[in-house]
Amino acid sequence: MAHFSLFPTSLGDCGIAWRGSTVVATQLPELNPATTAARLAARAGASQAMPPAEIRRAIASITTLLEGARTDLSCIDCDYLDADPFAVRVYTLARLIPPGETQTYGAIAMQLSNKRLAQNVGRAMGSNPLPIIVPCHRVIGANGKLTGFSAYGGIETKLRMLEIEGARIGDAPGLFDDIPHVIKPTE
Repeated sequence: MAHFSLFPTSLGDCGIAWRGSTVVATQLPELNPATTAARLAARAGASQAMPPAEIRRAIASITTLLEGARTDLSCIDCDYLDADPFAVRVYTLARLIPPGETQTYGAIAMQLSNKRLAQNVGRAMGSNPLPIIVPCHRVIGANGKLTGFSAYGGIETKLRMLEIEGARIGDAPGLFDDIPHVIKPTE
């Protein structure tokens, strides 16, 4: 049986679900904590509980990252559950992108040996079961364009996460400006 817990961050209340000492899902904040909890519970088939020590350490690391520290989350043990093998390879590569840096969908596709797989990389990122731990917010479109982001708040949430991490955001406007955002990718 999986369990979950919500925890406060600079973005709002995030959620984490686990089985034993392994994280099986995370959830970025939704409109309100009740919606965040309901979405995570349904997605992970989990009931609310107090997290064990290993999960409390994961929560502390995630919280520290979302406060702007360059925290490495690669030590968090994860289970991608029903993800297909291609998606698992994408998630593994995405976890290698350090805080404050970005990569394009095409760059990840090239690491998988075929730049034409960029759209497949995008689809895998869109169904990422572990946002933050698998930093899909660090994966951007060609020429540094911020493309769709499936979390509540969309691209604004993605931009806010990148700003928290100190990602170099070229000549991009501020968070609430109404013109397209561009980030200088590192490939």
